Amino acid sequence: MLTDLFFSWFGLIFIAFIILPQAVKICREYERGVIFRLGRFAGVRGPGLFLIIPVIDKMIKIDLRIVTLDVPSQDVITRDNISISVDAVLYFKVADPGRAIIEVENYLMATSQISQTSLRGVVGASDLDELLAEREKINQKLHEIIDKATDPWGIKVTGVEVKHVEIPENMQRAIAKQAEAERMKRAKIILADGEYLAAQKLKEAGDILKADPIVLRYLETLTEAAKEKNTTILFPVEMLGMLKKLQKSE
Repeated sequence: MLTDLFFSWFGLIFIAFIILPQAVKICREYERGVIFRLGRFAGVRGPGLFLIIPVIDKMIKIDLRIVTLDVPSQDVITRDNISISVDAVLYFKVADPGRAIIEVENYLMATSQISQTSLRGVVGASDLDELLAEREKINQKLHEIIDKATDPWGIKVTGVEVKHVEIPENMQRAIAKQAEAERMKRAKIILADGEYLAAQKLKEAGDILKADPIVLRYLETLTEAAKEKNTTILFPVEMLGMLKKLQKSE
């Protein structure tokens, strides 16, 4: 009698030690457990301590933290027919653990593939100048496309950033020449504006002094000479009188 009772308790304890670890589950704050009961979706549990039915229930843990995914470099031809290589980084997280498991076989792989195809599509539909100068616009467009494509899988895209755009060497030289020409154009415009203002001032001075062209030329020469350091300027007596007249008129 005692032997039977001992074996009964021993059996119960043995079964408890085997079954209990399988029944008790713990999920951290950033984890959720997707439960399948006899193959059917039975809900999402966690965080914290909860119980499942051993053998009948199966659990898959899902991490809800933001995932940083490197999008490999893609060879793309832009809209203006320039071959470039471009890569990016994608930030996303699982917003619906149930759909992330049920709707797609491997949500990490699927998100990576859709990111690569979207990057090629957006860059291929853009000009090189747009890609270099309006990076934020490209990032926003990628964000919208990838987020819309992954939404049925329970994935939420939090950000996309184009990291590096590799341009062919001959195109780099062309861009450098273009930038240099643009700087020279601005310099010439500034110089022309300065010459125009100087001519206007000389004309006003000539109108005030009622001077002839020789005097105007002398004033222009004085203006150029004054730019040099350690320059001594000699004024004729007649010119001093004209300058005093100019000062009184102002």
